[in-house]
Amino acid sequence: MSDETKDQESTPRRTSVASSSRIERGIDWLERFRHAREGKFSDGELRGQKARSWWEKLILRSATGVVYAVTIICCLWFGVIPTAVIVAAMAWLCCSEFYRMARAAGRMPNEIWGLTAALAYPLAVLLPVTHHTLLVTAIFLIGCSVWYVATPRANISDVAVTAFGPIYTSLAFSCLVYIRASAAGLPGFLLSVGVMGSVWANDSAAYLVGSRIGRHKLAPRISPNKSVEGFWGGIAGAMVIWLLVGILKVQGISIPLALGTGAVVAFCSVVGDLFESRIKRGVGVKDSGDILPGHGGLLDRSDSMLFGGMAAYVLLHIGGIL
Repeated sequence: MSDETKDQESTPRRTSVASSSRIERGIDWLERFRHAREGKFSDGELRGQKARSWWEKLILRSATGVVYAVTIICCLWFGVIPTAVIVAAMAWLCCSEFYRMARAAGRMPNEIWGLTAALAYPLAVLLPVTHHTLLVTAIFLIGCSVWYVATPRANISDVAVTAFGPIYTSLAFSCLVYIRASAAGLPGFLLSVGVMGSVWANDSAAYLVGSRIGRHKLAPRISPNKSVEGFWGGIAGAMVIWLLVGILKVQGISIPLALGTGAVVAFCSVVGDLFESRIKRGVGVKDSGDILPGHGGLLDRSDSMLFGGMAAYVLLHIGGIL
């Protein structure tokens, strides 16, 4: 057989072997690709899964937030009494969640006294007496002292947690009732909505900006999901609401006062959020409760409002509005 004939016979065999090798390599690549995707799928790391998860969380969070906001705004619209009632109910739930976390840390607060005080602070605004806060605080502290003296198993940490619970969750919340009571009718309503709306705008803008473009961690040891970009986005969102309040001249607020108040309220809202996150991290829980889908507990949803509302109350007093 000639060399030319041998080459012609071996060429199809070499071509067949090369084609088989390419097919095998292609199959191996497909298998590796499939295994890699299966691993990412089980971990929820696929791009489509991440996008769908982000939108699902946003929709759930937004729906819950809308129901929460509409309920409160309706109470603000109908006046001081409905506002005091809804704030008292929210303060009671927040205080209950705080005490639940305190018990997880080994503390034993007197929940009867504490939850009673949590109801009393916002409702005391409705009483026809002056110095509501001082009156409730005096009665509450006397009750805590009597309980401590009469209960040998209680220690000073239990008394401190008992006293701090309603001050943190309810006394702070009652600032919103005082703001609503500062003026009857539309002016008081708009001012209250401005205060609460700026805190909500701060939370929402911080979440949207931080989840999309957040790169630099704000407080990684306390709240890993918060970013510096989200922080500034939240500040901007709150100041937009207060700019509207200034433009509308609600109760005579000037634009410089409104913008300054917006910046401070937003900053204090972030501090309130981080403060509650620090409490949760200290006791080893993810959420204070599960009453609000997409948000966790009511204290998780209201932590910013507690500090933001107090800041607004103080600044509006300093500015001569209240």
